[in-house]
Amino acid sequence: MRWPSSQAHIAMAVTCVLAPAPAVAGSTDDDRSAVFGVKLPAGYRDWQLISVTHEAGGLNGIRAILGNDVAVRAFRDGTRPFPDSAIIIRLAWQYVASAENNAVFGQAQSFVPGAATNVQISVKDSRRYAGTGGWGYGQFEDGKLSRSEALLGTCASCHDRAAKADDFVFTRYAP
Repeated sequence: MRWPSSQAHIAMAVTCVLAPAPAVAGSTDDDRSAVFGVKLPAGYRDWQLISVTHEAGGLNGIRAILGNDVAVRAFRDGTRPFPDSAIIIRLAWQYVASAENNAVFGQAQSFVPGAATNVQISVKDSRRYAGTGGWGYGQFEDGKLSRSEALLGTCASCHDRAAKADDFVFTRYAP
């Protein structure tokens, strides 16, 4: 029996090291979140809408929650835990009154998205993120990846406290 060359060993080792990395498309490793290593997937803004929210208080924002096909199917079917490769994206904007719409309605009642505040991503990979309930997280502000390990370190603990019964996901599907 002939043993593989050292080049073959190197190729196998590289494949074994890189294979577990999530295929959550982006452009470079500089776009990966500091703690979890996730990226924003290409074309995510074309994904299906799962739900919308209004966050009051200090956040005072409007959010649109989008999902890839795996996440949307899990939401629709009520599948919990979410299957691996489910990705949920949350787009956030400031919540501002619309003077233009209010003038048409004759009273203050209309609010619209203002400036974008951030984009957050949750990626399900039960093996890679076993320590955080199977989810990896990332946040992008002003189009740039947040490198704050302190901020990203709070994602799992917040989801753990509030949404454990629903596989650590806050969002409810709005058909």
